Amino acid sequence: MLYPTADDWRAAPRRKVLIFGMSGLGKTHLSSLLRASGDWFHYSIDYRIGTRYLGELIADNAKAEAMKVPFLRDLLLSDSIYIGSNITFDNLSPVATWLGKPGDPSRGGLPMEEYAKRQEAFRRAEISALQDTAYFATRAEALYGYPHFICDTGGSICEWVDPEDPNDPLLRQLAEECLLVWIKGDEAHTEELIRRFDKAPKPMAYQPEFLARAWADYLAEKNITEDAVSPDDFIRWTYAAALSHRQPRYAAMSKWGVTITPADIDALTAPEDFTDLIARHLPAGG
Repeated sequence: MLYPTADDWRAAPRRKVLIFGMSGLGKTHLSSLLRASGDWFHYSIDYRIGTRYLGELIADNAKAEAMKVPFLRDLLLSDSIYIGSNITFDNLSPVATWLGKPGDPSRGGLPMEEYAKRQEAFRRAEISALQDTAYFATRAEALYGYPHFICDTGGSICEWVDPEDPNDPLLRQLAEECLLVWIKGDEAHTEELIRRFDKAPKPMAYQPEFLARAWADYLAEKNITEDAVSPDDFIRWTYAAALSHRQPRYAAMSKWGVTITPADIDALTAPEDFTDLIARHLPAGG
């Protein structure tokens, strides 16, 4: 690990961490707390995906919808209006909207072929954004003078790595740059995430093999064709299975770093508390 002991962590002139886990457990809250101190640079993987790697695709998708409206079409063709996305750390809706949901087009769904293409584009984008971590860690200090660095990852990071492989190239690259920190939820957290998701289902990124299996199983269970699928019903049906699929992958990734809980994050009031928290989860020096 980058910081083998608590003493190494506390003595480090630069503390660099990468946090991962299910969405909704406090990654962005923790990042915002540290960023607000003025000493931590917050690198958001989802923000990087939306602004650097999928920005053009997201804007083009919005333009394609606008071109269906004659009034907007004429304005676009005459360069009278500009369409772009306003992505922020707190508003990543343009990424989710572009990713979409598969199913009946009349209910806002995408054909599975198109949906799979977007999933693959997102996979490539997320891997590229993760590979940019070292660049942004260096840039944060060299350009802006930030002494510390936190990488806030998306929930799908576990889909693109093999945590059981000690030579996994992406995990090795990330572990050499940052201390990996898993925010581990319990069964109660999982139930709450499922409840929240059921009320407002949101697009997700899936491992290709998992998505293909889930899609085939759903069609068989419901005995329907692809164009009859309710987009929201499918992703609701898939969500709990996706969380179960990811949990052991997160657990395996945790061996590359340390583990904290949402309760630990809730108790933080200042960056110094975070420093102490991580120190408690590292071996004592000596």
